[in-house]
Amino acid sequence: MAAETEQVHSPALAAPRPKGLARDLLRLARPKQWVKSGFVLIGPMYGLADLARENTSVADWTVVALGAVGAVLAFGFAASAGYVVNDLRDREQDLAHPRKSRRPIAAGRVSISAARVYAGVLAALSLGAVLMVGAGPWGESGDDLSTLPRTLLGLCVLLYAANTLLYSLVFKRAAVLDVVSLAMGFVLRVLGGCAALGIAPSAWLLSCTFFVSMFLALGKRLGERRTLGADAAAARGVQALYTDDFLRMSVVVTGVATLLSYSDYVVAQSETYTYGFNLLWLTILPATYGLLRCIVLIERGVYDDPTELATRDRPFQAACAVFGLLTIALLVGVKLGWLAGA
Repeated sequence: MAAETEQVHSPALAAPRPKGLARDLLRLARPKQWVKSGFVLIGPMYGLADLARENTSVADWTVVALGAVGAVLAFGFAASAGYVVNDLRDREQDLAHPRKSRRPIAAGRVSISAARVYAGVLAALSLGAVLMVGAGPWGESGDDLSTLPRTLLGLCVLLYAANTLLYSLVFKRAAVLDVVSLAMGFVLRVLGGCAALGIAPSAWLLSCTFFVSMFLALGKRLGERRTLGADAAAARGVQALYTDDFLRMSVVVTGVATLLSYSDYVVAQSETYTYGFNLLWLTILPATYGLLRCIVLIERGVYDDPTELATRDRPFQAACAVFGLLTIALLVGVKLGWLAGA
């Protein structure tokens, strides 16, 4: 009887505490990575000035807001589902990583069966969020256009999920193709945000998104080599196919390409944001500072993930805040007729 009592209360056999399991499931979804869903709002942000000049009604603005939230949630839940699938496949390899070994699946705190169910739930929530997108100002109820934004967003989310799955199965083990796949995930976020709000994405927006995403992905590879050294290849197999020189060169090249792409946009908008001179040029200053600071910190090995840098480094966050506030202020200036393009 005593032996039976001892078995029942054995920590190894006891069910996980609800609070502990909930915390592990939350960690498994990696909510900090949802900051990447901010890319969903880039297209809508630059399209607000045009939409505002169309005398959009309050009801339509409500639908627009719900559509934006739905797009962010759709990609957020889809990304979380992808992370769970990736952790399931890499649970043994993660044990060789000093930080990834503490992930819930690798550490054995979340079972494989529970993780599979959890991935399915997150995927269902993603598709459910797509249904938040309505016609807004682009089509009345019953029109063929009424479901177009929702359909296009759903297609972008499905392509994103397929790209994420292919990354976990194939692309993550192929040099260069791995970072291209990651960059396309950001491009699909931008396309999804534009689709949800009925805004046509411009070539500069897609180019800038692609290059900055390549910069972030390559920066993560370089950061891992700086922090892990010889163990980088053990933690991420594709690292064996890269060299330090190639990664350093690629980070600089994609960083410069990002700034040049954005500069082309600034020049093209000279008539829209002019008040004596092109005020949009001011946004190049915080953009350049933030990008170069990212390179410095990754090269020094302070961070091995640009996403971690974005959530922890105050100067980088300040640069992003200044860039965002300047851009929003100029968009408002156009709407109120203060600038030449109004």
